[in-house]
Amino acid sequence: MTRRLRLTTAASLTLLAALALGGCSAGASDSATDSGGPAFGGDSGGESFDAPAAEEAALDGEVSDGRSVITTGQLYLTVAAPLEAAEEAARITERAGGRVDGRTEYSPDQGRYAAAELLLRLPSATLTETLEELRALGEVEELTLQTDDVTREVQDLDARITALRSSVERLLALQDAAATVEDLIDLETAISDRQGQLESLEAQQRYLADQVDLSTLRLTLGSDATAPVDEPDTFLTGLIAGWESLVAVGSGLLVIAGVLLPWLAVLGVLALVTLLVVRGARRRRGRAADQAPAAGASTTSA
Repeated sequence: MTRRLRLTTAASLTLLAALALGGCSAGASDSATDSGGPAFGGDSGGESFDAPAAEEAALDGEVSDGRSVITTGQLYLTVAAPLEAAEEAARITERAGGRVDGRTEYSPDQGRYAAAELLLRLPSATLTETLEELRALGEVEELTLQTDDVTREVQDLDARITALRSSVERLLALQDAAATVEDLIDLETAISDRQGQLESLEAQQRYLADQVDLSTLRLTLGSDATAPVDEPDTFLTGLIAGWESLVAVGSGLLVIAGVLLPWLAVLGVLALVTLLVVRGARRRRGRAADQAPAAGASTTSA
């Protein structure tokens, strides 16, 4: 009788464990099918924006309608003092509740111009306002924003995490009712496996949440010397461009003249010394030639 009871209990536990595992696998499979692939695989289907006008349309209301959107972008500014502008950009980011994940600065030495590059993580909810503050630091040369809709990936992770948590809870309940050591070991193995999968999915969930909550912006700060040249498209801009090129050529010639002037002075002195030496030698030869006929005439008369 006792043996029959144990067999019945073991069979029940095995059946319940199989149902729990089957339900978990089915939930994960359905979620993966609905999402069109793994959470981080495949084409992201992102959209690119190059105009500031499109920026507000891309950012405003994207999260308010229940979608999860990851925004990345690049902003290039020409500023008077790149290193000081980098300090102010860091302060703007911190005031907005973001952080600076990377920062590179180039000092104006060894033939390089001052420049700075920052990797900013900005709160997506206030990205438009923060971008306006950053753009006010200088002249906008380039602004590019890209958005990736990861709503289905987030929903897939949520469904799989919920299914795994339910599976773990059912297995824990079965563990308390295990009648044999073999059943207990099998349940502990299944629970450990489910908990490992759950922790991995929860890590992916935290990563996606961080990417959605904080947009990534690469900010490049350059000086006027490295600013892109605007192509003239009207008579006035062409005239201005021509005058600037003339001034630039004149400045270049003055620089070349300044470099060559010391050399010209030294060469002039050497040329003057050489000329004086040559003239002295010629005069001495001339005197010697004049004295030679006079000496010959004296000898003949004698």
